[in-house]
Amino acid sequence: MNNAVNDGVWSGSWVAERLGVQLVGDDGLTQMLGLALRRNPKRAHLLVSNVLGKHVPQSPSVVYGAGFALGRRVRDLLGAEEAARAVVLGYAETATGLGHSVADGVGLAPYLHSTRRPVAGVDRAGGFEESHSHATSHLLLPEDPALLAGDGPLVLVDDEFSTGNTVLNTIRDLHSRYPRRRYVVVALVDMRSAADSGRLKEFAREIGARVDLVAAASGTVQLPEGVLEKGQALVARYEAESAAGGGSSSAAPSGPVAQFPAPLEGVAVEADQRADPPGARGTARPAPTGPHPADERTHPHVTRVELAWPRGLPDGGRHGFTPQHRTRLEAALPAMAARLAEALPADARRVLVLGFEELMYAPLRLARELEQVADAEVSYSTTTRSPVLAVDDPGYAIRTRLVFPAHDDPDDGPGERYAYNVAGAGFDAVTAVVDSTADTPELHAPDGLLAQLTAHTPCVLLAVVPSYVPEPPPRLAVSPGDTTTMLPEPLRGPAFSSYAPEEVGWLLQDLSDVTLEAPTEEREEAIQSGGAHYAESLPVEYQPSEQYQALFHTALEESAARLAQAVGAVTELVLAERSPRPVLVSLARAGTPVGVLMRRWAQFRHDLELPHYAVSIVRGRGIDANALRWLAQHHDPRDVVFVDGWTGKGAITRELAVALEEFEKSDGVTGFDPEIAVLADPGSCVRTYGTREDFLIPSACLNSTVSGLISRTVLRADLVGPNDYHGAKFYRELAGADVSVAFLDAVAARFPEVVDAVEATAKELLSGDRTPTWEGWAAVERISEEYGIHDVNLVKPGVGETTRVLLRRVPWKILARAGAGADLDHVRLLAEQRGVPVEEVAELPYTCVGLIHPKYTRGATGADGKAVNV
Repeated sequence: MNNAVNDGVWSGSWVAERLGVQLVGDDGLTQMLGLALRRNPKRAHLLVSNVLGKHVPQSPSVVYGAGFALGRRVRDLLGAEEAARAVVLGYAETATGLGHSVADGVGLAPYLHSTRRPVAGVDRAGGFEESHSHATSHLLLPEDPALLAGDGPLVLVDDEFSTGNTVLNTIRDLHSRYPRRRYVVVALVDMRSAADSGRLKEFAREIGARVDLVAAASGTVQLPEGVLEKGQALVARYEAESAAGGGSSSAAPSGPVAQFPAPLEGVAVEADQRADPPGARGTARPAPTGPHPADERTHPHVTRVELAWPRGLPDGGRHGFTPQHRTRLEAALPAMAARLAEALPADARRVLVLGFEELMYAPLRLARELEQVADAEVSYSTTTRSPVLAVDDPGYAIRTRLVFPAHDDPDDGPGERYAYNVAGAGFDAVTAVVDSTADTPELHAPDGLLAQLTAHTPCVLLAVVPSYVPEPPPRLAVSPGDTTTMLPEPLRGPAFSSYAPEEVGWLLQDLSDVTLEAPTEEREEAIQSGGAHYAESLPVEYQPSEQYQALFHTALEESAARLAQAVGAVTELVLAERSPRPVLVSLARAGTPVGVLMRRWAQFRHDLELPHYAVSIVRGRGIDANALRWLAQHHDPRDVVFVDGWTGKGAITRELAVALEEFEKSDGVTGFDPEIAVLADPGSCVRTYGTREDFLIPSACLNSTVSGLISRTVLRADLVGPNDYHGAKFYRELAGADVSVAFLDAVAARFPEVVDAVEATAKELLSGDRTPTWEGWAAVERISEEYGIHDVNLVKPGVGETTRVLLRRVPWKILARAGAGADLDHVRLLAEQRGVPVEEVAELPYTCVGLIHPKYTRGATGADGKAVNV
């Protein structure tokens, strides 16, 4: 359909001429890659691989051979003994098949790929973010958690290595749980900039492990200034002109072809970029994009082909794929390919095997086997979630686009899915291969994938591979009606916390007698080196000076009315939209004072006695599932409203959504709503809030002494068993400094004077557009890159998060919005006490941002103004 060079034109020249984007590197780089434009606000361009089998139909032997050859190079690098101990990890969705092919080349290595599909009964062994992607969150769901726990080399496979952020985020997450001595990063192309090239070596030194890189080709992408805005303008311009001209980027069987916009003024491309030598062997040949000659015939119904997939054989690496699985698949492939060949029309000369999103390897192996036995040219590609502009031009890598609705009940909800370079390619038959989870009514709907395919080929076959779901482990109290094993009742004051017993019940276990504290500097170094997770220890409780305590009381006096108004507004939103009698569940511990205040407002204004509990949630490890089980036993999950103090970049918002989805699928309990209610939402991450201003919430100024004398929560395997709640400590010895109840009383005392303001605010919020924009996350990503941190977890935005950095972590520097007033008095005082510089910034979406040094060791200063000197 489309390859690197069509009629002497490089399939990236259309973008290069209009945006000035250029590929510079190995001689074969432009044979491997073309260019297209993303319909994505985070990146303008898309590198389109001609050997990956994703967007461009390609010979399955070429696709499989590319990955297998990389695996052989990894085996040679490691040596036979280390290769036999290796584990290969591929990235969803694009590199799932590539990673599996690499694992085959390595030899005896088991394989696992990340996924964006939570699966009932399988707990997460990790997760990470791919910040530039259209769908960012990755899960790791091995059936056997020990797969990632060994000390052999871990081989990470992606289609391209651009900034390196995704791979480094993965290694950082996994190394903190399962440290090992060696990692190998594998990609088809290494496209790092000069600035990014040194980061891998520096990162390896930071974690104390060896990290190697293996790539089939290397180079860089040269991006002119303003390319994102120009790319977005070009996409909008093309789609407008296409619509006006009656054309279709979906390549309808008939109709006029849209006119293509000319290159933008002032953008040029070197002459030698316009054409390249003929492409590599096996690249799919170009084809006309008009109607297929057979389209005049009546399209037959879709024919289902029974593969006889081996019982119990995984459909891919979502939960792990072992060498024993590989042996079973190899034995079964010839018979399955023979069934496909038998179902093809006798006169079929060009055949496409079309995989489905993450399901890449099984269709690839079927296509490669079919290629050996069918009397036809066989190509292979897959459907995708990636939104890309289609332009029917030989110098553009994505010639046509089929659009259809998602058909697998995806975790992130319904939406469009795509098949590129299939329409108008002249295929006599298309075999769609999906897993059974995706064999839904949406697949067979009039606007579904199968209907779209029948409009462009005379024969459509459907082969369904059974979705492999591991047997779930035994669960405790798996449903609200199951009371055979009762979970402990909530802890309450005064035995646990200084709050009155009716104010909050703590779904935690008491670890007060366990020594968990570590000096802040030692703790920071252990966390960043991968030696410990932040939830496995506690910081030494900050003991405020008299000056700082006076500052807290002044801040409380000045902000109590504003806090009361925000408490009232968010409570009214909850009562109006979520439940007339909500069950408040605070995320311990910052959410707990807010939950108590919301309970008090409901009692003051509506005479309601709302239940209120506090539960633990840990970034990277999810919410306490046993706490959810207790709540489901005692309340309707639909009434539960999760409460927190404020949002920063929204990490906990995302964490909760993923965790609840997993819990629903694993325990069969439905109804929990992941939407968090907060006092302040400066990151624009939620719909239920009292304000989106970034202002001082005085409860953020202190630790346990404003949170009922309770520590932050602890999750450590030797202390928290499978049937236990997460843990926390009750600091009874700090009772003399406790202001927890005084804080609540000071705010609640202002309730009567803010009734009218709350009514007006709630009315305005209920009638307005509160759709989250996630602008906070975007700002954090920008700050992370600007300051050379390259890890969003080390950027803590907002007054509350900055205060936490100063109290619990080892801060590097504080960014303060120029002109910020009294809201930052306590931040400036803490920074002065700890010797942390405060840098005023003119354009800052938050009042302040706390930065943690990404290479922290005692003595690191970052005096050059950048975290990483590359």
